[in-house]
Amino acid sequence: IKGVERPALGSLIPTTNGMTLLMDCGANVDSKPSFLHQFAKMGSIYYGSVFKQENVSVGLINNGSEAKKGNQLAKDTYELLNQDSSINFIGNIEGRDIAFGHANVIIADGFTGNVVLKHTEGLATALMQMIKEGMTSTWYGKIGALLVKGPLKKTLKIMDYTEYGGAPLLGLEGLVVKAHGSSNAKAFKNAIKQCRTFSKEKVNEKIKQNLL
Repeated sequence: IKGVERPALGSLIPTTNGMTLLMDCGANVDSKPSFLHQFAKMGSIYYGSVFKQENVSVGLINNGSEAKKGNQLAKDTYELLNQDSSINFIGNIEGRDIAFGHANVIIADGFTGNVVLKHTEGLATALMQMIKEGMTSTWYGKIGALLVKGPLKKTLKIMDYTEYGGAPLLGLEGLVVKAHGSSNAKAFKNAIKQCRTFSKEKVNEKIKQNLL
C-alpha cells in the first residue's frame, strides 16, 4: 500500500482476557521506529475491524514498564506512539504480561515478535503435555481427568492454533494470510474464513484511509 514502509505479520495470541494481536511476528527482523509506529496503526485497524471493537489498546513489548526502559528502538518507538492521538497507546508491556491480555495489540520488531510467538507456541504445547502426563500417571488422576474432561477440552481448544487460521500480512495491496507451517485442513478452513472477514470488513481500505 502506498505510504506503508514495511508490511507486517500479525498473529493472534490467546490470553486470559481474550485475543491479543502481535505485530510484527517475523516479517521484519530489523525495524525502525517508524515501522513499528505503522504496525501499531495497521494492527489497531485490523483488530478493531475483526473484533468489532472501538478504542483498541496498544502496548509496546519491552523489558520494563517504565517509559525510558529498553533499547533505542523501543525508546524512540515509545515517543512516536505516545505522541499519536489516533492510537490508544497504554505504554510498555513486559513479557510476563502478554498472557494476561493487558493490550489488544502488542508491537515489536519482527525478531522479538517471532521469539515471543514461538515461545508462546512451545509453552502451550509443553503445558498441555505436562497436564496430560500428570493426570494419567495415577489411577486417581485418571478418574479426575474424566471428571474435568469437558471443561479442560474447552480450555485447551483456546490454545489450539488451528482455531485461528493464520497471520495476516498487513500493508499489502492484496489480501494475504500466512498459514502455520504445520497447518491441517481445519487450520486452512479457518484461514479462509479469516480472509473472508478481512475482505468483508475492507481492512485494506481502512488502512489506506487512516494510515497517513
